[in-house]
Amino acid sequence: MKIKLTLMAALIGISTHVLAETPSHSPASKEETSVSKEIAPATKTPELKEIAPYPEAQKGQIRHAIFLPVVENENNLKVELVMGKEMDVDCNRQMLSGKLKKKDLEGWGYNYFVLSDVSGPVSTMMACPDGNKHKALVTISRGDFLQRYNSKLPIVIYAPQDIQVRYRIWSTTDETTAAEVK
Repeated sequence: MKIKLTLMAALIGISTHVLAETPSHSPASKEETSVSKEIAPATKTPELKEIAPYPEAQKGQIRHAIFLPVVENENNLKVELVMGKEMDVDCNRQMLSGKLKKKDLEGWGYNYFVLSDVSGPVSTMMACPDGNKHKALVTISRGDFLQRYNSKLPIVIYAPQDIQVRYRIWSTTDETTAAEVK
């Protein structure tokens, strides 16, 4: 049985139209995922210093904060961090690489993330017959960018100045399927 996940856009400063143009990193078909505006970004957000003493961004970095609204059943939601650069691309699959480190805010029990060592892009080498290029978000390909949904604390990310930080909200239901015993 396929478990369907609903992909809901809750992106900082971009429309769902931009998300639709971003190359997909999963083989899921359009029937298996959908874009929705059900969870909007939090509208009134506090200053980070009101929450905890998060460090200031170092030279060449920007500190990003994702504030999530309170919703029912937060355990059924995950936050996917989507980080990358807007670039001119052709028909090839483009990607960046980078290291995302989880760090502890000493004495507070909170954490934050630092993105470093961003390099690339790397690309497939298919011939593009039309030669057309278009703008698209070239993302850092990583499998561990899925975080727990928590409306009580922001997700704080320090990233290089030329990197955009966006996010997606993934949802599921309480329904589960038993594994087959062999």
